[in-house]
Amino acid sequence: MTTDRAFLLAATLATALLAACSTPGTRVVLLPQADDKPSAVIVRAKDGEEVLSKPYQRATAAVGASGAPVVDQADPAKVQADHKVLFDMRPPAPQRYTVYFEVGGTTLTPASQQVMNEALMAAQSRSGSDIVVTGHTDTKGALEQNDMLSQRRAQEVVQLFVERQFPAKRIEAVGRGERELAVPTADEVDEPRNRRVTIEVR
Repeated sequence: MTTDRAFLLAATLATALLAACSTPGTRVVLLPQADDKPSAVIVRAKDGEEVLSKPYQRATAAVGASGAPVVDQADPAKVQADHKVLFDMRPPAPQRYTVYFEVGGTTLTPASQQVMNEALMAAQSRSGSDIVVTGHTDTKGALEQNDMLSQRRAQEVVQLFVERQFPAKRIEAVGRGERELAVPTADEVDEPRNRRVTIEVR
């Protein structure tokens, strides 16, 4: 479940675009990831290679041509129009939610109960969905203790989903302690916005 689905989707669509091209030889178009994270792919030909690192860059290696693939910039609208069926096959973008905890423990704040309901409804409405739950803490306490606390918070959220009949095997839980603060603070700072669990429904 930790596989970057957006990257795999881009690779799959790129492969499909390659197969669908009528031009003899090899053509690869690098598609943007859903979360806009950078990505890249190396396209090799008999006599060289090129790296595609910008969305909708295109590499073409014609049959019988020498040298590295020829790189240019494809028109996004044309690529999407020419391969509409492939783009329509993409799953919806992940939905993200954040729930918050009372200080020092694994008790959700009252407002976060409603967010949990919304996340569960989103997960149940998506066919074959899974959930990634990531626990976080503020900087109060020792690093090791916060690692354990963040994991317990993540597991608490997992348990709430399971109690509401979402399959446990489709939920992944990790704890990040105080390493990924939503609000940067000094050590030993009580910051409610950092005591959180992020929920990604995908």
